Amino acid sequence: MDPGSDLPEEYARVRALTEALAEPLSAEDQTVQSMPDVSPTKWHRAHTTWFFEEFLLAGEDRDYRPFHPDFRYLFNSYYEAVGPRHARTERGLLSRPGVAEIAGYRAYVDEAVNELLACPPERGAEVAILGLNHEQQHQELLLMDIKHVLSVNPLRPAYLSPAGTTEGARPGMPTVSGSASEPVEAQWLEHTGGIIEVGAGSEGFAFDNERPRHPVILAPFELAARPVCCGDWLAFVHDGGYRRPELWLSEGWAAVGREGWTAPLYWAEAEPGWDIFTLTGPRPVDPAEPVCHLSYYEADAFARWAGARLPTEEEWEAVAVSYRPECGFLDPGVLHPRPAGTGAIFFGQVWEWTASAYLPYPRFRPGPGAIGEYNGKFMINQQVLRGGSCATPSGHVRATYRNFFPPAARWPFTGLRLARDPS
Repeated sequence: MDPGSDLPEEYARVRALTEALAEPLSAEDQTVQSMPDVSPTKWHRAHTTWFFEEFLLAGEDRDYRPFHPDFRYLFNSYYEAVGPRHARTERGLLSRPGVAEIAGYRAYVDEAVNELLACPPERGAEVAILGLNHEQQHQELLLMDIKHVLSVNPLRPAYLSPAGTTEGARPGMPTVSGSASEPVEAQWLEHTGGIIEVGAGSEGFAFDNERPRHPVILAPFELAARPVCCGDWLAFVHDGGYRRPELWLSEGWAAVGREGWTAPLYWAEAEPGWDIFTLTGPRPVDPAEPVCHLSYYEADAFARWAGARLPTEEEWEAVAVSYRPECGFLDPGVLHPRPAGTGAIFFGQVWEWTASAYLPYPRFRPGPGAIGEYNGKFMINQQVLRGGSCATPSGHVRATYRNFFPPAARWPFTGLRLARDPS
């Protein structure tokens, strides 16, 4: 492709969506956070701006002057090669810069980037495309963090208006219905196994952790056609799933006791059943929705309880590659998993835990410089997730996409799909 052909338009589209997502909280100067992993909305906006400033403008435009000399320190996330940075656990304590100053920072960087993208050097186009995908990742992280911050507010406020109301609603961002439905029976998809290739090829964009493409050997297996739903999870809860140590990995059982887990994150007992906190506020759990906000430990325990297992990431990709990522996702603005239908679905509902540790593919090599820290340095003590969620931007994922989180993480939009060996 012509490196500069679509970049200005795509850059504007991605940046506009981040601003739209931040709008409901833009008047709030968030200065607190409820757990170390959560960052304020304004920090996400500033960090994605910093990424373009640091890796695109400072690297390609010799005449570029940074907006503020201290922002390189404040909004560096984890790039050791760039230099020291403000502690992640203290991001929520930054009362300044405020929302208005960060908006000015974004406008300043946008102008410089648009000038550069009018005729970008080849390396500049590559970095810009990485920056766009990085910002799409932060669009989902922004919503994850907003949801958690609102969930611990005693008033349990909504980010968007509930379905059926117009107060606070914005065009293009409808909300999800709270009416309950019954889950469809899970179907199973058979795979004959054999030697297959997984990972991204050389064409098109992919993160470095998706490459190189390589062969793997799979035994025959079966994969559920849909993610596990809340109705399935209710059965697990009612059967004492959180009270049976034989179902859990040792670290998972320790987390259950330490954290007092009795249900997925954001679930609360209510009359006559369970409520779930969503970005449109609390509402009853819908049995037909894919269950969401689970740790890897919970997913693994459920699979054992169900007489099944979690798929490996290679098994997941081998089946999912036949399906297009065209359902769910962030763009429709539902921001919550939708009831599963009768057909197979692999994308846009929940990120699905796999049994695979997050490790480098054979012959993986991180890139040179600070950008080489993007993924490779995290390839330890994490599990791979596949599929994309209801908060993932449309067009951002593909069958080869490898997300990853620590096994105890629950605040992402995470669920599971079952696998089993042929009987």
